[in-house]
Amino acid sequence: MDMKQIYTQIVMEHARQSAHRHELADATDSERGHNPSCGDDITLHIKREGDRIEELSFTGHGCAISQASTSLLCELLEGKSVEEAKQAIEAFLAMIKGEEQDDDVLEEQLGDAVALKDISHMPQRVKCAVLAWRTLNDM
Repeated sequence: MDMKQIYTQIVMEHARQSAHRHELADATDSERGHNPSCGDDITLHIKREGDRIEELSFTGHGCAISQASTSLLCELLEGKSVEEAKQAIEAFLAMIKGEEQDDDVLEEQLGDAVALKDISHMPQRVKCAVLAWRTLNDM
């Protein structure tokens, strides 16, 4: 199986079923993200303790790319510090913009979220991929 097939499988698994798709009753903050051009509409829920992201979840609906990207964000950033999250957001947004980055460093910073790297070649899908990341950044 080549890397594109593996990445496609990762995206589809996260889009269909995510352990992070639920309300977070004891969230310390929630933020809605909406993409009016395609209808993606999510709400991120975060539980922070000090400088650490204890738990992330989301509710809402959208295309497979936005849902997978949101799920991948939650999986990646749970347990991270706010500073680590900011660095990951920055790396993800640069990756989606198609900025040149070292693939090994990207994989270390973003884990399975690198599965969305080729979205940079599909301008109409970029807003879908970055919705959750920009929403968390706004929080």
